[in-house]
Amino acid sequence: MTTINTETATSDHRARLARRRQERFRHVEPRGRREYTARERAEMLVDAGSFVEMTPMRVDGNGNGAGVVIGWGRVDGRGVVIASHDAAVASGAIGAVMAETIQKAQRFAIDKGYPIVYINDSGGARIHDGILALHGCGEIFALNVKAQKRVPQISLILGPCAGAAAYSPALTDWTIMVREQGQMFLTGPDIVKATTGEDASAEDIGGSQMHTETSGVAHLEVTNEGEAFHATRLLLSFLPSHVGAPMPLVAPRRPDPVAAERLPYVVPDKASVVFDMNKVLDGVLDAGPRLELMPAHAPSVLTLFGHLDGRPVGVLANQPASRGGVLDAKSSVKAARFIEFCGRFNLPVVTFVDVPGFLPGTVEEGRGVITHGAKLLKAYVETTSPLLTVVVRKAYGGAYIAMGSRSLGADYSWAWSGAEIAVMGPGGAVALLHRRTLRDAEDPVATRDELAAEYRENVARPYVAAEAGIVDDVILPEETRDRLVDAMATLGYEDGADVRR
Repeated sequence: MTTINTETATSDHRARLARRRQERFRHVEPRGRREYTARERAEMLVDAGSFVEMTPMRVDGNGNGAGVVIGWGRVDGRGVVIASHDAAVASGAIGAVMAETIQKAQRFAIDKGYPIVYINDSGGARIHDGILALHGCGEIFALNVKAQKRVPQISLILGPCAGAAAYSPALTDWTIMVREQGQMFLTGPDIVKATTGEDASAEDIGGSQMHTETSGVAHLEVTNEGEAFHATRLLLSFLPSHVGAPMPLVAPRRPDPVAAERLPYVVPDKASVVFDMNKVLDGVLDAGPRLELMPAHAPSVLTLFGHLDGRPVGVLANQPASRGGVLDAKSSVKAARFIEFCGRFNLPVVTFVDVPGFLPGTVEEGRGVITHGAKLLKAYVETTSPLLTVVVRKAYGGAYIAMGSRSLGADYSWAWSGAEIAVMGPGGAVALLHRRTLRDAEDPVATRDELAAEYRENVARPYVAAEAGIVDDVILPEETRDRLVDAMATLGYEDGADVRR
């Protein structure tokens, strides 16, 4: 009869597991501009010591790793799921096993109601896996779409994100790229050269500057991986964990005292004089962190997250300092996307209006400004989260309607006492209405100015809209914050919130 030494057997098992773990978690020096391994990236994103890897010993049929590190951790104490591409395995290319592993993370996040952060560093679909790789990518995309209805999704581009791999970030909510390190494109420089003859670098085709300024495919550019993780944590701090989850509240903070004191004097009396809308926001929103998304793309509108009396809000505002705050095709798409996201997660949308209209001309018409402007209208109409609108200075024509007007469903709407709301600006209106008078006038310039002033006071001032009930009230700039806070209270926005001090 054979006697088994249980202590020896236990020791062997423990040693074998230790060797496996050592091999699995051994540090592989990152290549190129990379600073950290896939697991290190995941650990850096979450609260210290909170990352728990899922299926860490998963391998493919050849004994290679899955090519991705998945798991969950906590950011400010709240659960987050992470899928971090491992560029040390087949350059992060997506094979069948890697696709299955990412899907496991996605399903877990959807089931538990945790946001998903995808750390992308992939050369695309794994060629050797053929149709199995493509099928796996398609299943990832399908879960991206399913997750949209349930949890926030954020993509970090920390290396190449090429071919089929690029579609997943496009299906997530927000994409953050590291400058001169992350690239995102469907076809790389060699194929572009062979197909079109165009001689372009990876940065030219899919670099962070191109995508955050021109295409709008990415929404924030940062200088290194550490900044990417910080921006991700900041973004998550404004968002509920899932649809219907409590809002992550913070302790209320009054606006910066200097900004609040200057608020009545920020907006110039003359409608054509530019100013920085951020100075208005400084005097209304809570002091403290704000996060602007897409700052370099279509900058005539601002899209950002901030706090109002400790409550996270989405802010959409015209930016007169950029092209006069005009709406065009790109800014309409940018604004509509932001509003749709806020509505999905019940974040109030606070709209600050100073818009001269939609940009006219053959270029914009050719870009489909009508269709894209209509997307903005549709986003407001379909949004079920609180909609609060403040007309700061001018709101003309169809752009007045598009910027969160009462007709599109705003719960509350106010206008500052110096605002103008009209079909068109006084200058254009007078030119059409008084063409003969101006033609026959001895001093056309003086006559035009006089008629414009009359139009401004009798037609464009916000009292007409207030008397018709189209805006709730005409207010002073310094009254804005209290009106917004009171309005959110009447809408029950604070109910069920998870306050984090």
